[in-house]
Amino acid sequence: MEKTLAVLEGDGIGPEIVREAVKVLKAVGHKYGHRFVLNYAPFGAGAYFAQGSPFPEKTREICDASDIIIKGPVGLAVEQMNLIPPEQRPEIGAILPLRKRYDTFANFRPVRLPRNLAHFSPLKAQVIGDGIDILMIRELVGGIYFGAKIEGSATGMRYSTDECTYTADEIQRVAEVAFEEAKRRSCPLINIHKANVLATSRFWKEVVEDIARSYPDVPYRSLLVDNAAYQLVKNPALLNGVMLLENMQGDILTDQAGGIIGSLGLMPSACIGPEKSYVEPAHGSAPDIAGKNIANPYSMIGSIALMFDRCLGLTDEADEIWNALFAVFERGYVTADLAQDVHERTEIITTEAFGDMVVQHILKSS
Repeated sequence: MEKTLAVLEGDGIGPEIVREAVKVLKAVGHKYGHRFVLNYAPFGAGAYFAQGSPFPEKTREICDASDIIIKGPVGLAVEQMNLIPPEQRPEIGAILPLRKRYDTFANFRPVRLPRNLAHFSPLKAQVIGDGIDILMIRELVGGIYFGAKIEGSATGMRYSTDECTYTADEIQRVAEVAFEEAKRRSCPLINIHKANVLATSRFWKEVVEDIARSYPDVPYRSLLVDNAAYQLVKNPALLNGVMLLENMQGDILTDQAGGIIGSLGLMPSACIGPEKSYVEPAHGSAPDIAGKNIANPYSMIGSIALMFDRCLGLTDEADEIWNALFAVFERGYVTADLAQDVHERTEIITTEAFGDMVVQHILKSS
């Protein structure tokens, strides 16, 4: 197999963790006989300062010509970000346009913490129980983030409005993806909403429950978003399975999920569109630790595993990466973000060393 990949390293720790992910990508390609053509392009705050746009036209062309996009985190220190006009900051000027351009409507974020790694979590071991295994699927191109933004004044009072709109088609297509995934995993689907208050959530729940009737073999239940936030901390195993979330609620709860497993550095992500997809870590660019070789590359490497699985349908290759990632942890090696509970078996290693260990495990199992 041969694929062309656009590589957007991003800002801050982006280049460091992307470098390790590419090492793993090449190791898997070598082992399984795949060839990847990598085309690098600027994206994010650094791109704005260098080229006047966080998503330059040349980068768009490279992405258009690629089969899949690998994207690192974006954003710089606050003082630098304040120098960028709001409409040109990476979130508004790069990330949202990337999602819209390729209609990447389904965001996959696995939340995995085996029982033997419960010490990573700030929660008690008895709360983690037999482990956390949640797949959060977030609708990514609709809702309040893409609705009309209005600012004005009336009778001397300033105001602003963010419009939240969902069509039945937008809900239906992401719900079908989530139900298919729950069916594949033989697990429940938990629909998250705020139907007791929001009209869009009542509509969301109605459409999702219409889809649920087509999947009688998938256990289904719905949960208010505030209750879901509570259960993530109180009893996360209750949510093991597939969680389906609208855009803003998903944005918030996926970050909370990163907290309960110990670090956003453990949150890979894949953004799936009908024709093109991109993979990225769910965390930010951490400019305060950029260049120090201490960032956790798990989320970026895990995103490559998601690429093999969700974008290419190559589950053996994906499993190789997941197994290697957890093997490094099980041997007692961690990066600095996971070292708050250092014990005798724990050794703190660098970003580069972590990537090397993952590669070694993959190639050793040949």
